[in-house]
Amino acid sequence: MKAPRDVYVPPIDPAGIAGPNPEIYAAMGKDNIYRMIEDLYRELGASPIRPMFPPDLAASSRKSAAFFVQLLGGPQEYSERFGPPRMRARHLAFTITPSAREAWLACFERVLGRAVEDYAFPADHLSSFREFLRRFSQWMVNTAENG
Repeated sequence: MKAPRDVYVPPIDPAGIAGPNPEIYAAMGKDNIYRMIEDLYRELGASPIRPMFPPDLAASSRKSAAFFVQLLGGPQEYSERFGPPRMRARHLAFTITPSAREAWLACFERVLGRAVEDYAFPADHLSSFREFLRRFSQWMVNTAENG
């Protein structure tokens, strides 16, 4: 039996993380967000953190896309289908180290590098969205690097 790990709590106040601007959803729409997250999951599937994800990346992508639609100002489809997001609690079952966070951010960054052209992501909101992802992902870290 595997010994329980110590859960790391990052030194960040999640209430202080500014959410993305809802103008993002207004500009992109649901279909573009779904395509963007599908491309993110393609990147994740080829990344060092692939083992953290279930075999069916397409299903995971759709669930994550529903979260991002809601987060970016669209319909509350994630909450309607899965309940309140509570992302940190939902991810406690996974060992998320600072290195895993960096790998996830790198995958997202590759997708965001073409987000304006490919998904109609509003260029004037890219910087603040990147900052949101940086801070949000910091809050998701639940295991110290050597834990």
